[in-house]
Amino acid sequence: MTEERNIGEDSGAAAGAGTPAPTGTESWAAAAAKEVKGRDLTWATPEGIDVKPLYTAADVAGWDPGLPGFAPFARGVRASMYAGRPWTIRQYAGFSTAEASNAFYHRNLKAGQKGLSVAFDLATHRGYDSDHPRVTGDVGKAGVAIDSVEDMKILFDGIPLDQMSVSMTMNGAVIPILAFFIVAGEEQGVERKLLDGTIQNDILKEFMVRNTYIYPPEPSMRIISDIFAYTSAEMPKFNSISISGYHMQEAGATQVQELAFTIADGMEYVKYGVASGLDIDKFAGRLSFFFAIGMNFFMEIAKLRAARVLWHRVMTQLGAKDERSKMLRTHCQTSGVSLTEQDPYNNVMRTTIEAMAAMLGGTQSLHTNALDEAIALPTDFSARIARNTQLVIQEETGMCNVVDPLGGSYYVEALTKRLVDEAWAIIERVEREGGMAKAVAAGWPKAMIEEASAARAARVDRGEDVIVGVNKYRKENEDPIEILDVDNHAVREAQVRRIQAVKAARDEAACRGALDALREGARGNANLLALAVECARARATLGEISAAMEDVFGRYGTQPTPVKGIYGGAYTDDARWLRLEEGVAATERRLGRKPRMLVAKMGQDGHDRGANLVSSMFGDLGFEIVPGPLFQTPEEAAALALDKDVDVVGASSLAAGHKTLIPELIAHLRDAGRADIKVIAGGVIPAQDYQALFDAGVQAIFGPGTNLIAAAEEVLRLLGHNMPPQGEAA
Repeated sequence: MTEERNIGEDSGAAAGAGTPAPTGTESWAAAAAKEVKGRDLTWATPEGIDVKPLYTAADVAGWDPGLPGFAPFARGVRASMYAGRPWTIRQYAGFSTAEASNAFYHRNLKAGQKGLSVAFDLATHRGYDSDHPRVTGDVGKAGVAIDSVEDMKILFDGIPLDQMSVSMTMNGAVIPILAFFIVAGEEQGVERKLLDGTIQNDILKEFMVRNTYIYPPEPSMRIISDIFAYTSAEMPKFNSISISGYHMQEAGATQVQELAFTIADGMEYVKYGVASGLDIDKFAGRLSFFFAIGMNFFMEIAKLRAARVLWHRVMTQLGAKDERSKMLRTHCQTSGVSLTEQDPYNNVMRTTIEAMAAMLGGTQSLHTNALDEAIALPTDFSARIARNTQLVIQEETGMCNVVDPLGGSYYVEALTKRLVDEAWAIIERVEREGGMAKAVAAGWPKAMIEEASAARAARVDRGEDVIVGVNKYRKENEDPIEILDVDNHAVREAQVRRIQAVKAARDEAACRGALDALREGARGNANLLALAVECARARATLGEISAAMEDVFGRYGTQPTPVKGIYGGAYTDDARWLRLEEGVAATERRLGRKPRMLVAKMGQDGHDRGANLVSSMFGDLGFEIVPGPLFQTPEEAAALALDKDVDVVGASSLAAGHKTLIPELIAHLRDAGRADIKVIAGGVIPAQDYQALFDAGVQAIFGPGTNLIAAAEEVLRLLGHNMPPQGEAA
């Protein structure tokens, strides 16, 4: 009897604690609905969407998602979806040399990976050869170094390019990288028409958030059109662009912003392709998309479903007739920003949840991040767990046996419809103002994303958004984990030797002739990819091909503009914030001016979310902020610090160049007689590297997940202000 009584009590609790028992013919569901209606249990998402605790048929009245495989494709792009064939398992990987990455690929493919996703180092992204003086700290650190077609051939040695789908995340140096891939295939005996895969080739997103551009917007858009034209004629199996929202969400965008701006980017690319003379139905079917999958589980599922509805609507309006042109196919990657340095094994659960959201949303391929990627490139150990996460979902759970298993859910369908409507409102604004290229040039999408990022950081620091192991349930002491450490100096030396060997063995006259033809083609209207293929055959390097176009187009640069009032606005009347403001005011009185901080981004890493957050927060607090331009050398950063007479340099690191770049910066300051300028470091810096940086003269280090309020307290202490205990006046 005891067991039966307990079961009965649990059943009552399931209907809703405190819910009055149903009367007469009233059901438990109706009673629960009545009880919920009388209480305010609504959750407001960062997107401004009110999520109710209960959804019914009334919430989806008039909404018809259709059937899987049929327009508008909300329920999936194929009728059978994973019941017919599961998504492609990819692992975004590349590090060190082409040889090391090739060996890693072979191990992954043997362990069940089905497609390759290549990560290139930042020197390659920015169009520099490994021997260029601006990239001493970047070679081989955040991806594989590729300087010539010889590197590309080694990268895919033993991997048949007529059988393997290859995805390449490349935007700035897209012309030489794609040319190397084509020639590597040819010299492997694979015709261009058999090459299968995707090149990211999404430059509008780079101007908005990721910043690994090379050329100004107009010639960059021309490059995209040239790639569309070449691949549609020569490479029918190859996806000529992957329109990426991933980096928008990683930069702080809400899911509505990511969705809207990604679809709007796609519209712009299609319009440019049509304007260049291409038939929309000849190239649109090879466009693909790339979305981030974060921890808002149902929102991410609905986002992918909404994206397919929106793309079908957009392509219909742009005049596409072929249903394949209107079908949004996407790759997804679990979030990097959701990974934490603290209590990192929690990242396994986060990635699993995000992978399930991507699967339930209907992705065509998926990359799962590894548990250690908050602080370094993945080890073989962590990469295997990430890859096996997908294999377990595919092979053990039965999830793949039903097409769109959440289709018809009142909540999911209502959320899908709401996302369609919210994103469409932003898309309509973009179109009213002349399209996405003009919107990016005006800067308002980037500002909107940075405001969302600052608001999110404030919510996390205040504990309003819970991150387990970071701002709640935090361990007293973190357990060290093994990380992958790349010897940047050794990689660079090896790459320099290979560049020298390639140049010594080539026909110099033929190479110069091919580069001259590319330069002239850039001045005219010849197809740049076709000309670059000839340069690759002649063994021109990536840096030489990029420089030939740079001679005509120039190299683009921007100055960060921090948003104001968002972070500080979340702390109005907060006692700890007020004490900090008093500390800044006291420091100002002592110095005779506001304390001055240079926020420096050295090396070729363009991810500026962390730097922008620091600039915004310290600016709201009362510091005078000097936002340094992207891609500085240590010498340039030191010169700017001296010129602006700053008190503090905050060096932001994401792509593992900190061990080279930050000590060089400190040495330049010391040589100039300004060892008094405090240098602090923040970003993706493994704990194992802290002591070396302290030994080099770094005053404080703030790793991933640092509370910015605590960071500000430490900076004020470094500037000589004694922060009082909580509750006391300054």
